[in-house]
Amino acid sequence: MLPYATIEDAAAALGRNLTFAETLWYNYSANKSDYFLYCHNILFLFLVFSVAPLPFVVIESLRSDSFDKYKIQPKVRLSFSEMVRCYKDVMRMFFLVVGPLQLVSFPSVQMVGIRTGLPLPSGWEILAQLVVYFMVEDYTNYWIHRFLHCKWGYEKIHRVHHEYTAPIGFAAPYAHWAEILILGIPSFLGPAMAPGHMITFWLWIALRQIEAIDTHSGYDFPWGFTKYIPFYGGADYHDYHHYVGEQSHSNFASVFTYCDFLYGTDKGYRYQKKLLRKMQEELRGSGEQNGGLSRGWANGPTLDEIHDRIEC
Repeated sequence: MLPYATIEDAAAALGRNLTFAETLWYNYSANKSDYFLYCHNILFLFLVFSVAPLPFVVIESLRSDSFDKYKIQPKVRLSFSEMVRCYKDVMRMFFLVVGPLQLVSFPSVQMVGIRTGLPLPSGWEILAQLVVYFMVEDYTNYWIHRFLHCKWGYEKIHRVHHEYTAPIGFAAPYAHWAEILILGIPSFLGPAMAPGHMITFWLWIALRQIEAIDTHSGYDFPWGFTKYIPFYGGADYHDYHHYVGEQSHSNFASVFTYCDFLYGTDKGYRYQKKLLRKMQEELRGSGEQNGGLSRGWANGPTLDEIHDRIEC
């Protein structure tokens, strides 16, 4: 709740007129408690979990050649009913674990100093803090994820998330309740280290989940803007981790690739990509001799096709 009776009082306290964004914020938040504003996260998470995966559900259901060529594991297809069942499982955990966790964690937000007042942060401040949040979360998530792949962690907790060897958008938050609680720690560490405004916190929580949905989409589209983010992993990178499953010792990082590179846990993935490039060159050469490549191989072999070749 803002400590100003009127906009004029707020302007006097700041020593300047409010910006348009600050005026909107004042009109919306002036009479709302900080706890109520914090609980907006529950609504935002519900919307992200429910809406963000829908384009991938439509693409998966259409089974159009225009999109199928970008599917990372084309041999694996989930029916619409299977995707709905995954969403229901996610919503059960949302209402039993995620929502209640948000409701009771407000004291920690107050303790670290996340504010709701004026002035609003600048765009550059928001961007800088989001970069810090992503970097901190990525590093701590990497080590927790590696722990969850030890025998005990995988069998007792992490195997639930790996039930989807070819992940879909709805499967991003699909996990054991204990994993949901554990991975809340990396998500909160960044805001705890560099506390900002509640708006920045909202953006962080929403963007992190949207990113997770993107990396679990099962599709590697070449036109995504994330292709231009340095060291960004993406769907192809994380899909390999799910494809290998319990035996995976590669691609533990949640967002970027630098941790896997530094600690040598991307060797399996890099070997697979090296093999893929070699097969592409061989197929391209044989295709040119036979009058061109077929459409199915024009974009190179898939994970399934490489696996079949290795087994042969």
